[in-house]
Amino acid sequence: MKVVLQEDLKGKGKKGDVITVSDGYAMNFLIPKKIAVNASSTIINEINQKKAADIARMKKEKEDALKGKDALSSATVRVKVKCGESGKIFGSVTSKEIATALNNMGFNVDKKNIILKEPIKKIGREMIEIKLYHDVIARVNIVVEAE
Repeated sequence: MKVVLQEDLKGKGKKGDVITVSDGYAMNFLIPKKIAVNASSTIINEINQKKAADIARMKKEKEDALKGKDALSSATVRVKVKCGESGKIFGSVTSKEIATALNNMGFNVDKKNIILKEPIKKIGREMIEIKLYHDVIARVNIVVEAE
């Protein structure tokens, strides 16, 4: 019997997969527990349409990320911080402050996507990486200035 999985099933498949199982397993376990539904032609067609839509959405997101990478790579982000007379920063520059500066410049960047090996603790230029998509990473120039 062919069924469509409604959730991941260890050793059988992932959600949305069409698998063939024995009739008893499907009728006595999978379908009553709503782990799977009977694979009719309409359900299989819906799954194929959802997969095609997901592929198109992911392709568009990657194209947008590549465009954003070009724009971000050419941008210079300026972050102003308080510092002492000797030029020592009070605290550090974190990904949250960098994300705020980027959003003020018109880039939509989440702080979780900013890759900092450690917070910036000195005045000057730094090169950081921002993960825009699974395999698209932009390198951005950060300038830390005293207020």
